Amino acid sequence: MIRVRLPYHLQTLAGVGPEVRLEVASPVSAETVLNALEDRYPMLKGTIRDHQTKERRPYLRYFVCREDWSHEPAATPLPEAILQGVEPFRVIGAIAGG
Repeated sequence: MIRVRLPYHLQTLAGVGPEVRLEVASPVSAETVLNALEDRYPMLKGTIRDHQTKERRPYLRYFVCREDWSHEPAATPLPEAILQGVEPFRVIGAIAGG
């Protein structure tokens, strides 16, 4: 079971709390986690990734084991701590400015 933490505005849109749990087929990557998230919560389609290109939206970041994975290839396998549910896959709203 994969834990996914969402920012408040996406929690509100999906009607969920700060964390959801998803069954994700192997191999588990950011791409497969986001596919499972959008399948379970279709109202999130297009909010995290572009509808057509599936590229991450500019002001959202992905964090895995406290590291920014926003620029990692989407198919990169996630670490064991995510697979075991020890750490969540985090979608964070980025803040622009200096």
